[in-house]
Amino acid sequence: MTTDNAEQGPRKPRPGRSRVARVTGMTVALTFLVLGLTGCTNDTFTRLGFPNPITEQGKTVLTLWQGSWIAAFAVCALIWGLVLWAVIFHRKRGDRLPPQARYNMPIEIMYTAVPFVLIAVLFYFTAKDENYIDKLPKNPAVTVNVLGFQWSWQFNYPQYHVTNIGNMYGEGPLPVLEIPTGETVQFNLTSEDVIHAFWVPEFLFKRDVIPGHPNHFAITATQTGTFIGHCSELCGLYHSRMLFTLKVVTPQQFQAYMAAQQAAQSSSGSTQ
Repeated sequence: MTTDNAEQGPRKPRPGRSRVARVTGMTVALTFLVLGLTGCTNDTFTRLGFPNPITEQGKTVLTLWQGSWIAAFAVCALIWGLVLWAVIFHRKRGDRLPPQARYNMPIEIMYTAVPFVLIAVLFYFTAKDENYIDKLPKNPAVTVNVLGFQWSWQFNYPQYHVTNIGNMYGEGPLPVLEIPTGETVQFNLTSEDVIHAFWVPEFLFKRDVIPGHPNHFAITATQTGTFIGHCSELCGLYHSRMLFTLKVVTPQQFQAYMAAQQAAQSSSGSTQ
């Protein structure tokens, strides 16, 4: 005598359970994939791909970037939580149609209002940080007039009557931009030909250099070091060579550098 189970053959897995297993497996696999692709230190991971900021303004940009990602992760976790909750606890258990509801006013108000609240909060912090970054000091400690041209840079320190200019084809040593730590430095950006963009990745923001429309920004460096600056706007044939060297030094080293540049340029002028 055979049983009903024997006649029906092996029991097939329930569709609901297999679906939950697939979703759970995909979530776990995606989590490990993201963690594996980072392949970086904890410090880099907390910066979410951003370089280490070397200015006070850069730290503000990094904080805004991290806050935006925290909000995005929170929304993602909420959505995935609701999806998994619906899959697990409201999966199909039979052929009977579940109870139908035409609307749920509290939930509809919530998912309409919450996005507006998120946008308003992000807009507030973005506007506040932009105003801080764009604020210019009344009396900057150092002023640098930056001239972009095809395809290099000129850095002029009007307070010290010192000018450092690069080769127009990006050949030879890169032009040097030296600034001190702990002091406000204002940059006045102009272009003599086409649109360029003044960019030091460690500043965490950039500024366009537009002919006929001077641009300005100010920073306060927080650490010493040597960095590479770029033109991040495609500006012609030798755009890739439009680089410069940024040296952030102590105020004492900066004053010594200015004195050495003044002596060198004075000697060069008297020789001519």
